Amino acid sequence: MATTSSTRRRFLAGCAAVVAAAGLPAAQARSRRPVVVLTAYPQETISRFEAAFEKAEPGARLQVLWRLPHEMPAYLASPEGRGVDLVWAASPRTFQALKRDGALAVLDAQDVPRAGLPERLGGTTISDPDGHFLATEIAGYGFVYAPRQLADLGLAVPADWPDLAAPHWAGRIAAPVPSRVGFAPVLVDIVLQAFGWERGWALWSAIAGNARWVNVGGTLIGDEVASGRAAIGLTIDFFAASAVARGAPLRFAYPAHGGVNPAHVALLRRAPNRAGALAFVRYVLSDAGQLLLADPGIRKLPVRPSVYARLPADYFNPFEAAARGGYGYDNAATQPRLGLLAALFEQAFVVDHAEHAALWRQLHAAEAAGRDVAAARALLEAPPLDAAAAADPALAAQLHFVEHGAPVPASALEQGWRAAAAQRRRQAAALLA
Repeated sequence: MATTSSTRRRFLAGCAAVVAAAGLPAAQARSRRPVVVLTAYPQETISRFEAAFEKAEPGARLQVLWRLPHEMPAYLASPEGRGVDLVWAASPRTFQALKRDGALAVLDAQDVPRAGLPERLGGTTISDPDGHFLATEIAGYGFVYAPRQLADLGLAVPADWPDLAAPHWAGRIAAPVPSRVGFAPVLVDIVLQAFGWERGWALWSAIAGNARWVNVGGTLIGDEVASGRAAIGLTIDFFAASAVARGAPLRFAYPAHGGVNPAHVALLRRAPNRAGALAFVRYVLSDAGQLLLADPGIRKLPVRPSVYARLPADYFNPFEAAARGGYGYDNAATQPRLGLLAALFEQAFVVDHAEHAALWRQLHAAEAAGRDVAAARALLEAPPLDAAAAADPALAAQLHFVEHGAPVPASALEQGWRAAAAQRRRQAAALLA
């Protein structure tokens, strides 16, 4: 994403401040040098934190640069990125890449006290166990919907993923394409981990049969629902919150089996203003910073469990949900196979979607008529690859998920998965004829 002219002016002003500070005594230089933060957060969010931090730390200044997460490693490796102190974004893959590149410093307990800040939420590791990046907030996966539209259709808000497999959702689900939308491969694996490989793929087959695909961006899922083109959308809560803030008549529901996407903050190893950067990290993780994240204008899920007691009674508390067993999702187990899952999903449910959806409508009609179509259902619900083959690390290593990457032709292996899925559909169609 190209920086706006306003952003460029702020960046140049920050550079000028750094250059000017270079000729001052050390104490004065520290007081005048800004804390330079590279982020993907929207202007509205970062402006609130900028004002609050500078009020809490008199004399401190925040200098903000914007880049999309997938652009951050290359930017930080360039000469232009050498003045950055901190990275703050909601992209676990970006922070893992920066850690592998040796770009991040270790934040120990003396730098940032950890009391009251858990490293895990249920089965999900939210902060780096080695201290290279810390969770600042979490976003939950689930369902965005328009209450009035569901009421008009006589449909209830789904309580969990299996509800979306029902025939009355046919054509009414807006879903992201996992091979093209950054958060979507995790969405696939939340269901697979919660319900197991066999049943998880069976659920995805039925949900895909009910879905309309959205190829780009989480915000477009909410747009599909707000416009009435879909009745419900599969997305992350902060996309829905953003749409609501813009006036969209939407709500968000968290499924009984959920998953989270943590946002992180990390100190760069070569940070010019380490002291100021640490002060900002401590502020974001303080009670004041965490409560600001939960402000109605921002509406994130804090990572400090104690602050939920000070939030409205209806504010979703992921730590309570985890205590009930709702967040068993293991993000560490997911990372190596994201590319594999996206590729399997693409060949099984996306490339021949019209045929897949038509067969599911035919199956539901046959079942409603009282026919025994169990054999056809078994064919449609079969996993695109058996669990043992999918568990091979060598296979996962062949398929890398690249966020915002240009589409590439399917490999011979992927074409084979498509052909196998097509064969199962032909067999199911013959049984349903």
